[in-house]
Amino acid sequence: MLLARFLVAAAALVVFGPILPLAPVPALAQSKADKVGAERLVGRWVRPDGGYVLDIRSAQADGRLDAAYLNPRSIKVSRAEWRREDGRLLVFVELRDANYPGSTYNLRYVPDKDRLVGAYYQAVQRQTFDVEFVRQK
Repeated sequence: MLLARFLVAAAALVVFGPILPLAPVPALAQSKADKVGAERLVGRWVRPDGGYVLDIRSAQADGRLDAAYLNPRSIKVSRAEWRREDGRLLVFVELRDANYPGSTYNLRYVPDKDRLVGAYYQAVQRQTFDVEFVRQK
């Protein structure tokens, strides 16, 4: 009987590991981006390399953005969304208008610099460019 209990305990140890109280795991420090809400995306953003304007009017909890794009005239924004991924606040904007047949921005918010940085895909030229937007004061 004692041998049977020992074998059951040994088998449990092999299958489940040692049954010891676990020490509390310290919470991982959150980055500043983790703490920043999507409302920080709202504002008028300007590309210093050309004066292009991304005007984000609102950020919804479901990931939708109400946004306009100007170059300098208004260009139709067919899709504008935000999401959080790996602690980063990301923005996707798709443009569908004359000379903008599906051009896109894939940006991330950099809270320490209050900037949007990322890539612009120019659909007509089929080229991707590194871009940066600064908040217009």
